[in-house]
Amino acid sequence: MRPKSDTLTGQELELMKVIWRTGRATVREVYEDLKTRRTIAYTSVQTMMNVLESKGHLRKEPGDRAQTYVPVRPQQTVVRSMVREFVDRVFDGSARPLLVHLLKEKGLTAAERKELQKLLDKEGE
Repeated sequence: MRPKSDTLTGQELELMKVIWRTGRATVREVYEDLKTRRTIAYTSVQTMMNVLESKGHLRKEPGDRAQTYVPVRPQQTVVRSMVREFVDRVFDGSARPLLVHLLKEKGLTAAERKELQKLLDKEGE
């Protein structure tokens, strides 16, 4: 049996970003937010939120008229875990090849490269 993963699917992450941004939300609120960007069914949002609750990412709280969902862990904690899992899986636990790849990518602006260099210099102190 595979160990439990903190990694969220693309759709789960999209949904969690809405809830992290608002701090708490009903299924209807998440649905209304997501449908401004893409076509999605209300029942799909409801199902995903129930799955996220069963995975331990969300917790239900009683609301005035509907159940409210709140994130169990802060976004930064979940993202850190996802990045660590990605580095472990793709780069055998070493972040260096990932950093080299990012530095070689043409997608980094000069400002982003400078900021990354500052972070690297700070870590070396």
